[in-house]
Amino acid sequence: MVDTSLQEGILFSDELQKKIKEKFWHVDSDPLRKGRRIFFDNAGGAFRLKSVLKSYENIDALPDCPERVHETALYLQKVQENGENDIRTIFNAKDGSLLTTLTASQAMFEMVGAVAENIPGTNIVTTMLEHPSAYDAAFYYARKTGKEFRPVKTNPVTGGVDVDEIISKVDCNTCLLSFMYASNISGAILDAEAIIKAARERNPDLFIIIDAVQHAPHGVIDVDKLKVDGINFAPYKFFGNRGSGIAYVSDRLSKLHHHTLLAKPEGTWELGSPAPSQFVAITEIVNYVCWLGGQFIETGTRRELFVEGMNRIKMHERALMNRMLNGSEKIEGLRKMRGVSVYLDNPDMTERDFIIPMGIDKLGFTQAVREYEERGIIVYERINTSLYSKRMLDSFGMNGCIRVSPLHCNSTADMDDFLETTKELAQLE
Repeated sequence: MVDTSLQEGILFSDELQKKIKEKFWHVDSDPLRKGRRIFFDNAGGAFRLKSVLKSYENIDALPDCPERVHETALYLQKVQENGENDIRTIFNAKDGSLLTTLTASQAMFEMVGAVAENIPGTNIVTTMLEHPSAYDAAFYYARKTGKEFRPVKTNPVTGGVDVDEIISKVDCNTCLLSFMYASNISGAILDAEAIIKAARERNPDLFIIIDAVQHAPHGVIDVDKLKVDGINFAPYKFFGNRGSGIAYVSDRLSKLHHHTLLAKPEGTWELGSPAPSQFVAITEIVNYVCWLGGQFIETGTRRELFVEGMNRIKMHERALMNRMLNGSEKIEGLRKMRGVSVYLDNPDMTERDFIIPMGIDKLGFTQAVREYEERGIIVYERINTSLYSKRMLDSFGMNGCIRVSPLHCNSTADMDDFLETTKELAQLE
């Protein structure tokens, strides 16, 4: 018997939904705007946990250098240690090293550079779907090291990249394969496990790096299972704050020549003094997801609670996505709404994170975004004049789209309000 919940998702109870909203800032309003606001641009920077900002402020207010031996310094060392352990909880990283930078893009360039400059091979493979931080890093280091750059085409039906297309570009001379876990335009989830398995069958020595910035807030990551060499995420898209990028680096990648301080142990990727406030932010993110997991299972390790919480987030968001696409007894969904187009609309919900690329037939993408804003809804236009969008959109044969990216904090009422507004905009003359 088919488990329909895998496709349809499972909503949080009203009581739990209320508790969740209370843990985040500005889910239903904005301090600059009077009245209700719906924020559907979480792919650009997600809702912030109140606990993250409070703990960050408390730790950042301390002047002490954690590289000392007095009481407060030792406390800050513990804060950092806890944060590092929680990064490993997020990744399920039982080995390897951690890399923290100002942005996830910087982390990507560091990892790609270490492979390209140290590993023999004649080519580097990535996809046309990548964020510029990954695509441009692969292109830059391919050109710098004289390697062939091999971009893989996208699938304009699913909005993703097919496993076979990626593997067709990999051979015994490929030193690096870099691909994203999920698209920040289409929401398509790439089959990381299948890609890695097939790629390593073709080239067992291949280094593989994944950009998980978009996917991390929406699904479980398990580097111990994937056996990936590098992977990153950005806390500001994961209920946290701006100012840091986080990456896991496998044992074999960590030992490659890279930027490092000579006195540090082999495999260390950290440069300079740590920022404990950034680490306490990670701990608060994991605390929250574990709290959420604890609403459904009574006991478990920190990782088990975290996995349960992430799976519940995924299922709630999937249920919301179904409501937005298919509607309810209250209002029709985007798929059936006259004057509205849904792009890259893969019907398999298990292959999608909650991002909807869409258009309103009578309105340009930028104009539509402004019309939504006037009605208290924040979405974002992805258009082919943007350096962050052009390559991906061109690969799909699209000029642009309205990107709608809710979060698990949102409710069915938020979906219905968005649909009512969309129906109104579709009927504008």
